[in-house]
Amino acid sequence: MPEHALQAVNLTRNFGAVRAVDGVSFVLSRGGSLGIVGESGSGKTTTARIIVGLEQADSGEVIVGGTHRPATVSGRARRLARAREVQMVFQDPYLSLDPRTSVESVLRETLRLHFPDRNHTLRVRELLDQVGLATRAADARPGQLSGGQRQRVAIARALAVEPAVLVLDEAVAALDVSVQAQILNLLTDIREQTGIGYLFITHDLGVVRCVTDDVIVMRHGRVIETGATADVLAAPRHPYTRLLLDSVPHPGWDPEQIAAARRAM
Repeated sequence: MPEHALQAVNLTRNFGAVRAVDGVSFVLSRGGSLGIVGESGSGKTTTARIIVGLEQADSGEVIVGGTHRPATVSGRARRLARAREVQMVFQDPYLSLDPRTSVESVLRETLRLHFPDRNHTLRVRELLDQVGLATRAADARPGQLSGGQRQRVAIARALAVEPAVLVLDEAVAALDVSVQAQILNLLTDIREQTGIGYLFITHDLGVVRCVTDDVIVMRHGRVIETGATADVLAAPRHPYTRLLLDSVPHPGWDPEQIAAARRAM
C-alpha cells in the first residue's frame, strides 16, 4: 500500500499574466491531515481546486495513492472512479445542496451513482450517525437545517463515496465559533475511525492548530514555509508566517502596526 495518500508535484497555474500557483509541491500521508494556509490571493484555493479536478494545472502532477491523477477522464465509469479518489467540502454547503431535495435523497442519489448494489437504507443511517445527525434529519431540506447541520450533510455526502482524501476549503469559516469546534471535533473523530486523509484550506491558524499534523504556508502562489504544524506555529522561520501569527488578535495587538508590516513586506 502506498505510503502517501496524495502528492502534488510542482503544480503551476496561470490566469493571464498572474501566476496563481507557482511550483507547489507537498505530500499528504495516508490518514494524515495537512493544512494549506495563506491570505486571500495566496493560491491556496486554486491549488485545492487543481487537486480535486475543478481546475486544470498548466504543469505539474497530482498523484493519489501512488497513481497519477489525470486532469480529465472520459467515460462515466472513469469519471465516477476519479470522483471517489478525492472529495471536497466547500465553505457554504447551501450552494452545493439542492434546496428542493431532502437529506436522505441527497445521500441516496450519491450512493446510487457510486454503489448501486449496496443497501442504501442502511448506509444512509450509518452516514447520518457518523456525522452526528439524528435520523429525523433525513426528511429535512437544506433550508430547514442550521449552518452546522448543512455542513454535516455535505461531509456525509463526501464520505458516502469513501474517498482516500477529503479537501476542506474554509469548511468552518462561515460557522459560529462553538459550531466550528463541534465540526472540527467531528472531523477528528472521523479521521480516527476511517483513516481518511484531510487537506485543510484555511486562513485560520486556530483551525490549523487544532486539526492538522503538518502545514504549508503559501504567499503569491508559492510555498514559503512547510513543516510539522506544532513546529511552524511555535517557531516560524519565514517573516510572512510570523506576520500571519501576529495578525491573530491578542493582548497588545496593534492592527495598524500589522498593516504597516504587511505593506513593507
